[in-house]
Amino acid sequence: MGSLFEELEAREAAARIRVEALEAELVELSGRLEEARSGLERLRITRETVADVLAQMTSEVAVGAPEASAGDRVASAYAGAERRVIGVLAVPKWQPGMGVDALPQVYRDIVEVVADAPGPVRAKQIVPRIGLPAETGKIAGARSKLKRLVERGWLDEDAPGLCTPARHQTGDSLNSR
Repeated sequence: MGSLFEELEAREAAARIRVEALEAELVELSGRLEEARSGLERLRITRETVADVLAQMTSEVAVGAPEASAGDRVASAYAGAERRVIGVLAVPKWQPGMGVDALPQVYRDIVEVVADAPGPVRAKQIVPRIGLPAETGKIAGARSKLKRLVERGWLDEDAPGLCTPARHQTGDSLNSR
């Protein structure tokens, strides 16, 4: 009977070694997964930051030099060097007679959500209403868009972070799609 117990002990030892090897592999894979997730998050934040910077640079170039066309060289206010004009002003300053149809779709959606709200709204309230997940990055992006809309006269900010429709807008300007 001794050989049966010896065989069971040998199998148990082999199983223990296999379990320890798999646990070590799991620890290694968990570390690699966390590194990959961290890299993905950094790339997402970088992409959003670059998009915001480019949008601001494009807006400043278009405001500072309205006669510039795509491809023209313009002196950079950021580094004193030349750079290519990337595009046109995405969010124009509000002027009498302008409707939300002058805005890109995401900005139009934000203005309409603010207009439909019963009171002042925050970015975190807008994000789910425009079909985005309520994640920190999306809320921060919506907050910067709200601030841009306030700066350009499309919305008013009664208190920090609380936006309402601009008082100069009428119902007709919101519905002129």
